[in-house]
Amino acid sequence: MAKRRRLTAPDAAEIEQLEAGFATKPTLGPFDTNSATPPIAQVAAEAATLNGMAGVTDRVALAKDQGDATRWREAQDAGLVAQMVPLEQIDADYIRRDRMVEDAEAMAELLESLRVNGLRTPIEITRTQEGFGLISGFRRLEAFRRLSDTDPRFAQIPAFVRDAKTGQGAYVSMVEENELRANLSPYERGRIAALAAGQGVFASTEAAVDALFAAASKAKRSKVRGFAVVHEALGDLLQFPVALSEKAGLKLAAALRDGAQAQLRDALARGEATDPKSEWSLLESALAVAPAPASDKSKGGRPKQVMRIGPLALNGGGEVRAEVTEDELRIRVKGRAISVEEAQRITAELAKMVT
Repeated sequence: MAKRRRLTAPDAAEIEQLEAGFATKPTLGPFDTNSATPPIAQVAAEAATLNGMAGVTDRVALAKDQGDATRWREAQDAGLVAQMVPLEQIDADYIRRDRMVEDAEAMAELLESLRVNGLRTPIEITRTQEGFGLISGFRRLEAFRRLSDTDPRFAQIPAFVRDAKTGQGAYVSMVEENELRANLSPYERGRIAALAAGQGVFASTEAAVDALFAAASKAKRSKVRGFAVVHEALGDLLQFPVALSEKAGLKLAAALRDGAQAQLRDALARGEATDPKSEWSLLESALAVAPAPASDKSKGGRPKQVMRIGPLALNGGGEVRAEVTEDELRIRVKGRAISVEEAQRITAELAKMVT
């Protein structure tokens, strides 16, 4: 017969230890998993992990958006982002234009292309106190203005806003675009160089040619200077200057440098040209009696640099203009009749001042 084991009551300290153990280690029930962590704790942990991952993804996306925004603002500041600008805010006469003649057929083609395809290349403008000034895209702006009369879609035009101001950059941009798109005539090249110099944008016509046509060869820049001489001396009297061929223009420039300005101006003022051919006939007649061009071997055919002075207004009406070269001063009085006696007195006074 087995011996019975006597049971003893547990000690109070042992009971306290057991209770503490049950409190810290939950009992596994028949439906519990292998983990001792309560299900609600697992859900909370998983949610926290997912939230952390979403936060990382959001921060990456936010950083990308911020980077894109920074690059966009930099591109906008550099004038590389086109903006829609109301036509009435753009001054088309902000700078002197290099194109003189509008091709009606080309304009008609541009209008039709804009109606069908819209504008593919924005114009270039710069900010002014009143709004915007046009740098390049005169024909496109003019086409939009014509179309806007009947179609409100053309009330605004896409434009790149450049930081060109009124300086050399505006003229360079305009000339570069027209050289690529429409190819300026020889006279238009010389004219815009002379105009830019006359407005004080460049120190001289020669400096204007060097900056506006920097990519051209030395020979081409020399020809541009020749046509600039033609514009400065005869531009106000020529009716068909764009029609001048390169050969004809350089012939005029050579004669002007050798003192034929008076004969050429007189021929244009007295004659009546109705077309380019008749105008050139007048000039050829004057060239026939003009002094023969003198060759200057020391200068290698380099054109004289012409500096323009004036116009200076006269108290009794009219104005005085002057042109200075390396070895010549030409003074012109316009808008006022001067008698032979007055001219002699002025010449005498000038001679005293020079000597």
